[in-house]
Amino acid sequence: MLTNLEHLGLAVRDLPAATALYTRLLGQPPYKTEHVVSEAVDTVFFQVGGSKIELLAGTSPDSAISKFLEKKPEGIHHVAFEVDDIEAEMARLRAEGFVLLNEHPKRGADNKLVCFVHPKSAGGVLVELCQEVKQ
Repeated sequence: MLTNLEHLGLAVRDLPAATALYTRLLGQPPYKTEHVVSEAVDTVFFQVGGSKIELLAGTSPDSAISKFLEKKPEGIHHVAFEVDDIEAEMARLRAEGFVLLNEHPKRGADNKLVCFVHPKSAGGVLVELCQEVKQ
């Protein structure tokens, strides 16, 4: 079950400039920066109440973020929801007819297991499922 809006992922071209902009906009610095090798992205996270804003910049022309920005302007890339059991939620969504972009959960940023739902099966929105990795 989806339990919470975990974060909004925003695709940006210039991560330092976007970080400065959101620091001023939100009135606080980011709590974390991270390079995610598997996705070829650099990320910056801001905490906003119980949710987060994730800035994403591609680190190679082949990254999903770089390809996204070739076709679209900077802005919302995905909506992420927290789940308690990502495997069970993936099975539920498959049974409901949603197309998943991942066969199995994978490691994502901010200590999460993640899976993406294809936008074509989710009303044009890329949806990310996130489950906290237990230490």
